[in-house]
Amino acid sequence: MVLILTITLFACEGNYQNVKKLSLSDGAPIAEGKGINFKYTDSGKLVTNLLADKLLDYSNLNFPYKEFPNGIEVRFWDEKGKKSTVNSDYAIQYENTGLVDLRKNVVLITADSVVLKANQLYWDQKNKWVFTDQPYQIKFKDGSYNDGARFDGNQDFTIFLSRKNQGVQLIDKTKTEDVK
Repeated sequence: MVLILTITLFACEGNYQNVKKLSLSDGAPIAEGKGINFKYTDSGKLVTNLLADKLLDYSNLNFPYKEFPNGIEVRFWDEKGKKSTVNSDYAIQYENTGLVDLRKNVVLITADSVVLKANQLYWDQKNKWVFTDQPYQIKFKDGSYNDGARFDGNQDFTIFLSRKNQGVQLIDKTKTEDVK
């Protein structure tokens, strides 16, 4: 009798795991969140604040991701407490790669007043790099601007590589005269 009970218990545990998997319809998220206000701190300081109306968590899939179908607003603070923000009407974050895909009405405003607008923007969180292969517009705090077909650069825009672009770049004559 004890042997039959033991076999039944272990068989039920294995079946329970299979039933959990079956209870989710194919492609359904494992969790859904509404009114998201996620705050990430480091050493007691607020570093990132993510706001979203809706979150769909697909971490149950072989290639896990989180989807924000109604858009997001993310606020970032640097070491000096300066805030940057990014907004988009749709976003998806891939867990394995650390890549964030921002789509539709993407607006990024850095702490240094750089304003970037694009239809799509990728953010590589691990390498701290942003890029797009879609048209974009960027305005710098000195009044310079750039309209282009695609770009890539680091997330603080100290490195910025643009392709097929046009715009106005302001050059400080005193700095160019010193180069002679």
